Amino acid sequence: MMSLPFYQRSHAHYDHSYRHKDLRTTTSQYQQEKKRSAIYTHGSTAYSSRSSAAHRQEAEAFSQASAAYQQQASQAYSLGAEQYSLASQVSRKAASAYDYGYSHGLTDSSLLLEDYSSKLSPKTKRARHSLLSGEEKENLPSDYMVPIFSGRQMHVSGIADTEEERIKEAAAYIAQRNLLASEERTTSSKQSAASKQSVISKQSTSTLQEEETFQKKSRKVAIREKAERLSLRKTLEETEAYHGKLNEDHLLHAPDFTIKPRSHTVWEKENVKLHCSVIGWPEPHLTWYKNQVPIDVHANPGKYIIESRYGMHTLVINECDFEDTAQYRASAMNVKGELSAYASVVVKRYKGDFDDTRFHSGASSMPLSFAVTPYGYLSKFEIHFDDKFDVSFGREGETMSLGCRVVITPEIKHFQPEIQWYRNGAPVSPSKWVQPHWSGERATLTFSHLNKEDEGLYTIRVRMGEYYEDYSAYVFVRDADAEIEGAPAAPLDVVCLDANKDYIIISWKQPAVDGGSPILGYFIDKCEVGTDSWSQCNDTPVKFARFPVTGLIEGRSYIFRVRAVNKTGIGLPSRVSEPVAALDPAEKARLKSRPSAPWTGQIIVTEEEPTEGIIPGPPTELSVTEATRSYVVLSWKPPGQRGHEGIMYFVEKCEAGTENWQRVNTELPVKSPRFALFDLAEGKSYCFRVRCSNSAGVGEPSEATEVTVVGDKLDIPQPPGKIIPSRNTDTSVVVTWEESKDAKELVGYYIEASVVGSGEWAPCNNNPVKGSRFTCHGLVTGQSYIFRVRAVNAAGLSEYSQDSEAIEVKAAIAAPSPPYDIKCLESFRDSMVLGWKQPDKNGGTEITGYYVNYREVIGGVPGKWREANIKAVSDEAYKISNLKENMVYQFQVAAMNIAGLGAPSAVSECFTCEEWTIAVPGPPHSLKYSEVRKTSLVLQWKPPVHCGRTPVTGYFVDLKEAHAKEDQWRGLNEAAIPNKYLKVQGLTEGVSYVFRVRAINQAGVGKPSDLAGPVVAETRPGTKEVVVNVDDDGVISLNFECDQMTPNSEFVWSKDYVPTEDSPRLEVESKGSKTKMTFKDLGEDDLGIYSCDVTDTDGIASSYVIDEEELKRLLALSHDHKFPTVPAKSELAVEILEKGQVRFWMQAEKLSGNAKVNYIFNDKEIFEGPKYKMHIDRNTGIIEMFMEKLLDEDEGTYTFQIQDGKATGHSTLVLLGDVYKKLQKEAEFQRQEWIRKQGPHFAEYLSWEVTNECNVLLKCKVANIKKETHIVWYKDEREISVDEKHDFKDGICTLLITEFSKKDAGIYEVILKDDRGKDKSRLKLVDEAFQELMSEVCKTIALSASDLKIQSTAEGIRLYSFVTYYVDDLKVNWSHNGTGIKYSDRVKSGVTGEQIWLQINEPTPNDKGKYIMELFDGKTGHQKTVDLSGQAYDEAFAEFQRLKQAAIAEKNRARVLGGLPDVVTIQEGKALNLTCTVWGDPTPEVSWLKNEKLLASDEHCNLRFEAGKIAYFTINGVSTADSGKYGLVVKNKYGTETSDFTVSVFIPEEEARKALSESQKSK
Repeated sequence: MMSLPFYQRSHAHYDHSYRHKDLRTTTSQYQQEKKRSAIYTHGSTAYSSRSSAAHRQEAEAFSQASAAYQQQASQAYSLGAEQYSLASQVSRKAASAYDYGYSHGLTDSSLLLEDYSSKLSPKTKRARHSLLSGEEKENLPSDYMVPIFSGRQMHVSGIADTEEERIKEAAAYIAQRNLLASEERTTSSKQSAASKQSVISKQSTSTLQEEETFQKKSRKVAIREKAERLSLRKTLEETEAYHGKLNEDHLLHAPDFTIKPRSHTVWEKENVKLHCSVIGWPEPHLTWYKNQVPIDVHANPGKYIIESRYGMHTLVINECDFEDTAQYRASAMNVKGELSAYASVVVKRYKGDFDDTRFHSGASSMPLSFAVTPYGYLSKFEIHFDDKFDVSFGREGETMSLGCRVVITPEIKHFQPEIQWYRNGAPVSPSKWVQPHWSGERATLTFSHLNKEDEGLYTIRVRMGEYYEDYSAYVFVRDADAEIEGAPAAPLDVVCLDANKDYIIISWKQPAVDGGSPILGYFIDKCEVGTDSWSQCNDTPVKFARFPVTGLIEGRSYIFRVRAVNKTGIGLPSRVSEPVAALDPAEKARLKSRPSAPWTGQIIVTEEEPTEGIIPGPPTELSVTEATRSYVVLSWKPPGQRGHEGIMYFVEKCEAGTENWQRVNTELPVKSPRFALFDLAEGKSYCFRVRCSNSAGVGEPSEATEVTVVGDKLDIPQPPGKIIPSRNTDTSVVVTWEESKDAKELVGYYIEASVVGSGEWAPCNNNPVKGSRFTCHGLVTGQSYIFRVRAVNAAGLSEYSQDSEAIEVKAAIAAPSPPYDIKCLESFRDSMVLGWKQPDKNGGTEITGYYVNYREVIGGVPGKWREANIKAVSDEAYKISNLKENMVYQFQVAAMNIAGLGAPSAVSECFTCEEWTIAVPGPPHSLKYSEVRKTSLVLQWKPPVHCGRTPVTGYFVDLKEAHAKEDQWRGLNEAAIPNKYLKVQGLTEGVSYVFRVRAINQAGVGKPSDLAGPVVAETRPGTKEVVVNVDDDGVISLNFECDQMTPNSEFVWSKDYVPTEDSPRLEVESKGSKTKMTFKDLGEDDLGIYSCDVTDTDGIASSYVIDEEELKRLLALSHDHKFPTVPAKSELAVEILEKGQVRFWMQAEKLSGNAKVNYIFNDKEIFEGPKYKMHIDRNTGIIEMFMEKLLDEDEGTYTFQIQDGKATGHSTLVLLGDVYKKLQKEAEFQRQEWIRKQGPHFAEYLSWEVTNECNVLLKCKVANIKKETHIVWYKDEREISVDEKHDFKDGICTLLITEFSKKDAGIYEVILKDDRGKDKSRLKLVDEAFQELMSEVCKTIALSASDLKIQSTAEGIRLYSFVTYYVDDLKVNWSHNGTGIKYSDRVKSGVTGEQIWLQINEPTPNDKGKYIMELFDGKTGHQKTVDLSGQAYDEAFAEFQRLKQAAIAEKNRARVLGGLPDVVTIQEGKALNLTCTVWGDPTPEVSWLKNEKLLASDEHCNLRFEAGKIAYFTINGVSTADSGKYGLVVKNKYGTETSDFTVSVFIPEEEARKALSESQKSK
């Protein structure tokens, strides 16, 4: 960088030419500048008033300073003889221009300097009188004058194309300048002024034809000049050192408007001038906007004139029409920032007859002002873009061209602007994919082959010196059509992250379109540079968007591409990556540092010859740099001991927990200190180490890495949240969202849109965008869309977010609708106060003000409209002055926002301007409600414009239901309230209300206000409240979040419903849909109601009350956060573990990753070692310390001290005396128990259980058994034989004892044993234990008892119940009507088998009533009840009578008691005698039957009945005729009974024949 004079280094803004080195000149440019200089000369009368003498004084001072620099500048900028010759030519041309300046009256360079410097410098006028500070002036020589080279020579620079040419121009100019100064100084001083002028004129003419000769300096002059140069050089060096310490930024400051533009209201055809003045350094660039759109003076020639002169900026609007009504903005910007000032212009239409000449003031046309730097830089350029490119859509593989015409005023010949293109803020460099072009008027950017990588926001920046302009538009690139339908789209942004000899890591971005099915993974292809052969690098698809490619040839260069695959097929490949060589970074740097042959596509690597071999040492700093489910990347540093020859590496692995090391690269050694491992089992844990080797051998291994689990360490991000679309244009929508929480290595977001109801989603972008906002273009106007977003990183794409609310595509803002309901609030003799209600629709943005028109009404005929206010009023009330008394007026009001002035309201009623003699205050106005909830709302209002005769002292608020009558108004406050707000409580949900407010002063209560409402008392879905928060530093803040904001919404905080924007005690920060108000020092001055309103919404608001109690709570909470403690979820405790180990533990509520714990025993810190094992789980907050066993010396106090950041905490446990001894005993017991459990043992000892069948089951649970384990049962030391062998299938052993009773009492024991040992369990069932068991048995028996039933018998009535079985220990008690029954022969109780009964013989009516059977098991009585009365008794008694009679009949009926056989076989001729006993009361009658016929007694068959008891049957000499069936029939009045028998008579001979016959048949 060339050395600059100190005055130009300190004040660089006065001389841009030194800083930029743009110094080439030509003859034609000098001629142009001479003409321009003449124009400036004629424009200033001061130029002609100066004398030539003053000019000569200035020229002499000028020449002295120039001579001092002559030799130094010539040496510093000399570029050889050729440059010096060029300087001589320039000198001669400059001399000619010098004379030209004198001939045209340029006699005072200071005036010219002032003229130009006022345009160059952004400093104030009072700072422009001197270019040097006071300290600099003191350091200068007394006769030194600062040379300013801008007076007579209009030197134009900046035409040179290269930096080298600009340096040459600078050298030529310095030489020319010094020579010119030398000529002036060496001219003879004896010549007169007139002759001197003539000589100079002749010299200037001769310089155009021949070389000029110079006088030689005298020795005295040369010595003096040398001394001056030495003195000046010293001064310059000191000043340079001083200013080198200054910060350049101290000279910079942001723009600031000293004069802001003012609003105007004009009639049509009039001209408007908006003025503003702005300061700042560097000089701010000011742009005028109309309704946020830059004003283009070229688009409407003659309509607008923009001027900038002497720091005053002017916008002239010629012949205004109604469309010029708008908000105008002046935006000033420099490197330190941007500032805007606003002014409104309202153009009124004249509706009556008028003279056009009255409004035509003529267009004052003034040229654009500009100033010229010392070397010809124009200090201001106007850069405009015409025929601009818009949002563009393309498809992969297509061509596209972006372009616009650049118009620069004023135009400088041969001076081309600097054109730079940007994509997403990054410069676009020319490549085979994209080429910029500049034709001199039009700038274009051409894409020869579109790729998704080309998608983004494109910006063209045109720079002219210090000035530049930007224009931007988005380019969307859609996916190319898939070769296979349903295949995924191509990945994008394939980049080589890491390259070395052994592998290259490739990364890419996942596509937005998966083809309709999830992407299964990606294939990576490689191609060696110089060939067309592509090969696939991975056999199976990889899902992680990074992959190390191995198998490369060292020194060769490769390009890569990636293809996505799903179940349908493989998609199109991505755009190829940039070439990368398989070399270590150090080798690449070495090759770049030395000259090399032309690139051939291959790098040849050579190695030095090895010297004496040294076995290399182990590598150091081995670590796992990346681990996924597909591969693991290791990195290390080469060993310090390695010799002079190259080394190679062997990588080894082993599974965690083993020492089985395996070499990974057995065939091919690794040459680089990085390596990628594949084929590792997912989910397994590995350790790695590396060995070095050379010709001398293989070295020792490095230290092993920590355990690494194979799997993706990077999680797929969480889906974004709160998708909020907002209107932008009629074809685009702005979508915002909450970024994914805890997302790591986030690549960006994909946005998708769907027409409501279609179910089809389409991507809005194909290149992931960062941030939380995106504009979706290409939408259909009037169509409704929903949107969703998902995040993407190398691990994959997140789930989709929730769908957004539907939004209709249309422009975002419009002018507001008309106000309405114009009322006359107050009236005076010459003025009136109007009030109105704000428009229903604000046009999508905040209303900035209102304009009021009025007209007179005379005799019912309205006059012309007149404007009441020139400046917009912000309130919904306005006082109109200068009216006529007793005149009738009509009014109309129009609202305005940034989109423009809305339509005027309907014409109001007629109001008469007359003095109201009312002393009470006028009505309050501008009522509004907020914070609407189901039972409350907040009502706010503004005070009356007219207060009456005395000030307003308070307000009354009334309400009624919206549809109620006027007489149903009711007041909400009995006493007047001083506030201009009220929180209305006690509303009924769902009811619609209206409100009004009345003001009061000493004279009384005024008129009620206009109504507010109707409003329905309801809490809308999604309503959120203000939340108070105290952060870790104790800072107290109120927080509010709104998810229903529009792009123009803002948060407005208030205290007691007064905005707090200027409060020094509060600080407000808003971002997105969240806002926070922070208290700087919360105190009693901050008591009140804090509310937050969201503008441009349907009244969304919330409030929070800080009273004295809340203040105390918040201050206490703040103190706790400033001086935090670690809260304990559980205090320090001790427990005994399975092996007898002792565990001391506590749990904190929360621990960070930096938490530390100190362990203290008896006031001494203990550390990890053989005796103590410590552990901290920071996720759960559990802190533990383990001891194997407790010894006597371990008795004492244990403390855990926690340090977590600035928070502290501790917990103490005292183990002394009996407490410690009990704990020590328990620990020893548990240790012995653990030893016991090493063999077969009882997991649960022997116990008993009473089954539902009232049996006793002895059981135990065993563990650690095997087939050889035996189990033996004993009772009273005698083995019990068990029928079934235990199989231990479920680990339960049982012994069943049925019908348990006293005989089963005893001591039961069960023993387990095998070769590992034995264990026993004993159960005593004697004494109390037996009684307890019997009580449980009795209880079970009692519970098994059935309900009491009634049974009638012949003896009486029996009550009974059945049990499973009965034992004597179960006590049975009966009661009748609450009284115990005394047993007798008539009433008896007993047990028969499983039946427990109560027998009532011969029941009487006294036996009626309620009977209770109580079964007592020894502890509890169990009752069963039956009611023997009423119908139950009657039926039972009737049955008893019946059974009793039946029993009597059965007892006395006639019957055969015995004696008769069933069959009688007798031989013929024998006598048959039968006797039987007969009983009956009365004595029965007896008769005999033969073959069902009555048999009478005769001599052959004798029948007798004697003594009423015995019957005789005798047959004398039986014959075959006597065979047959006989029957004895006995009969009395109670019944009859028949006893049958058969008589069979046989003959012996016949029997013998039958026998013989039978035998023959059988043969």
